[in-house]
Amino acid sequence: MSDSDSHATGSPYAPQTAAETAAMLDAVGADDLDALFDVPESVAFDGEFGIDARSERATRREVAALLGRNADLTEFLGRGHYDHYVPSIVDDLAGRSEFLTSYTQYQPEVAQGFLQALFEFQSMLVELTGLGVANCSMYDDATALGEAATLAQRVRSVSGDRVLIPEHLREGKRAVLANYADGPGLAVESYPMDDGAVDVDALSDRIDDDTAMVYAESPTVRGVIEERLGAVGDLTDDHDALFCLGSDPVALSLLERPVDVGADVVVGDAASLGTGTAYGFGLGMFVTREEYLRQVPGRLVGASEDAADRRAYTLTLQTREQHIRKERATSNICTNQAWVALRTAMHAAWLGPDGLVDLANECVTRPRDLADRLNDIVGVQAPVHGRHHFREFVARTDQPASAIVADLADEGYAVHAVGEHLIQVCATETTAEAEDGLVAALSEVAK
Repeated sequence: MSDSDSHATGSPYAPQTAAETAAMLDAVGADDLDALFDVPESVAFDGEFGIDARSERATRREVAALLGRNADLTEFLGRGHYDHYVPSIVDDLAGRSEFLTSYTQYQPEVAQGFLQALFEFQSMLVELTGLGVANCSMYDDATALGEAATLAQRVRSVSGDRVLIPEHLREGKRAVLANYADGPGLAVESYPMDDGAVDVDALSDRIDDDTAMVYAESPTVRGVIEERLGAVGDLTDDHDALFCLGSDPVALSLLERPVDVGADVVVGDAASLGTGTAYGFGLGMFVTREEYLRQVPGRLVGASEDAADRRAYTLTLQTREQHIRKERATSNICTNQAWVALRTAMHAAWLGPDGLVDLANECVTRPRDLADRLNDIVGVQAPVHGRHHFREFVARTDQPASAIVADLADEGYAVHAVGEHLIQVCATETTAEAEDGLVAALSEVAK
C-alpha cells in the first residue's frame, strides 16, 4: 500500500486517504488543509497537547481514578436541577435503534414513530398549560426565556423595550436572558420579591406602557408557589405587556393552569421527567397562545393525513433562517433536544395523569415534612418563607451558611448556600431514604 492509499488522519471517524484529501483540495482550489480555515492568530493553537497515547485499559484506569476523586455526596440541591426516579422502561425504549441515530432527529426525514412521540410531547405541554401551541423543545429553560423576550418585542404593540424579571432568579438564567436581550436592545430590570413571592404592589409601580414582557415563576427559584399570578396577569394585560410564566411539567400537573391566570407564554425545563438530575443538560419547553403560532421559535411537529388517508406526522412551521429569509426568521436556535423530549414523553406516559399528580403531590408534602423536622433543630428556622413550597425551601441558620454547607459536605450531604445565613434544601422521592441522615447531620453542624 502506498502512502497515498493509507488513512491520513489516523482517526476512524475521518478515514480519508492522502490521495482522497488531495483530490478534495484540488476540487475546491485549496493548496492545503490550512487554507480551509480562517482562524485568527490571537486564538489559534499551534502546539502539542502533551497527551500521551494510552491503551484502552490504561485510559479506563486513569479515568476511574480521576472520577474517584469526586466527593460521594447525597444531593439535596435543586435550583433548577431536580432528581426524580426515571423508570427503566425509559432507558430501554429510548435506547432502541429506531431512536438512536447519529443523524439529527430534527429533520423531515425522521421516522413517523419518532415524530409521533414528539407530537405527544407537545400535546402534553398544551394540555398542562391550557395554551394552544407548544414547540418541540429548546436547549433549556434559560434559552426558552430569552426567546420569549424576543417574541414579546415582535408581538406587542408597546413602543418600549423593558423586560421585568423577579429579583430572585437563578444567575445562569439571568445571564442567558441578558445575552438574548443585548442584540435587539431590550432592557432587563428586576422587580422586588415579598417573602419569596412576587411583590405585586412593587411590580405595579415598576410596570408601565414601555414594558414589553413581565416574567414570573411558579414555583420560584426558592421553591415558593406563587399565589397571585392572576394579579400579575391582570397587570401585564393592563399595559399590553407579554406575561411569561416559568414552570415545569411536574408542577403544572398540580398548579392552576397558566392560561387561567393570563399567561401568554410558558417556559421552563421539562428534563425533570425522563433524565433525572443533570447539570448543564436540559430540555427547554416553550408554549404560547395560538395567535402567536407563526412567531414560535424552533420547530413544531404537526399531524395530518397522507395520500392514503392515514394519520401522518410532519415537521412544520420551521421559521428559522435556514428555512426562510433571514429578515423573516423568528430565531436561528438550532435545537436538537428531540431525544430528550422523547424520554420526557415516555416518562410522562408511563406515569399517566394520576401518576403525574401523585408525583407532584409528593413534591409538596415531602419538602413540607422535611422543613418541619429541620425547624425543630436548634439554630435552624425552616422554611424562611411562610408560604407553600414545591420540591425545595430556604432555611435560616444561626451559623454562617458557608460553614454549614462545608460541614454537611464532610458528613456526605450537599445543599446550597443562598445567603450569609440561608441554605436551600430540595427534597424529592429520590432523597427519601437519606432525609434521616440529613436531619441528624444538620443537628450536629448547626450548633
